[in-house]
Amino acid sequence: MSDLEVRDLTRVFASGDTPRRAVDGVSFTATSGLLTGFVGGNGAGKTTTMRMIMGVLAITSGEVLFDGAPVTRNDRREFGYMPEERGLYPKQPVLEQLVYLARLRGIDAPAARREVLEHLDRLGLGGRAKDHVEKLSLGNQQRVQIIAAVMGQPKALVLDEPFSGLDPAAVDAMADLLREHTRRGVPVLFSSHQLDLVERLCERLVILGGGRVLADGTPDDLRAKGVTRHRLVLSGDAGFVRGVPGVLAVDVDGASALVEVHDDDAANRLLAAALDRGAVHEFSPVRPTLAQIYREVTA
Repeated sequence: MSDLEVRDLTRVFASGDTPRRAVDGVSFTATSGLLTGFVGGNGAGKTTTMRMIMGVLAITSGEVLFDGAPVTRNDRREFGYMPEERGLYPKQPVLEQLVYLARLRGIDAPAARREVLEHLDRLGLGGRAKDHVEKLSLGNQQRVQIIAAVMGQPKALVLDEPFSGLDPAAVDAMADLLREHTRRGVPVLFSSHQLDLVERLCERLVILGGGRVLADGTPDDLRAKGVTRHRLVLSGDAGFVRGVPGVLAVDVDGASALVEVHDDDAANRLLAAALDRGAVHEFSPVRPTLAQIYREVTA
């Protein structure tokens, strides 16, 4: 079991008289056996970071480590990579193309054919093996691309937007496939703009913005650092919460309110004021979603 680690990774692009720092001292670890979600807006530096990890793009400064040592060309040959620009040949049949790509990774022809057919059946493409790639929908092309990345028991997976364009059933099948690799101890790093999906799948999250890491940790770690809110549900109108010291009313709708409570004293004042007005049906913490955490750290 080996971690994939990025240390102080930086990439500067020459742009006229003003160089542009696309990635600025990024450090994080894609831990072995875990799904790590890599999220950030357009231009945050995700794709550039992944390209440097894979050696597709030169590193200005910093380093990439695998199993505690600087990553080598041989290491990268055993990584599965799904680039932002899909690398399929549109006029080649699916089966023929995947077998060819598997053989480039050192798998003999019979074994490659067996593995490809197994993956095609599993991802619902068993009947499309002889079709040219260009005849497939974008979602099905995406499934073929992920098969190309996972062939041959890779030691690490680096996937740029692997779930883009997939329907819910395909997302579930893809997630099951990736979890099989994490159970082998493989570190899986994938980027996505689908925050609800990342929240559902990932054991670790890295949030990037402006080429820098803004937050890094497990979902529970990140939630603990976020603003804690409480839901208050009463038998009467909840508008009074706006006037309670130490309480910020985020949203008030009739008998219910979403509030931020600054401290325990403020919480006690709020409950006392609520009980003076009638029954309290609910006063409970609301766990922030990944989308809320993302908005907070990128604001």
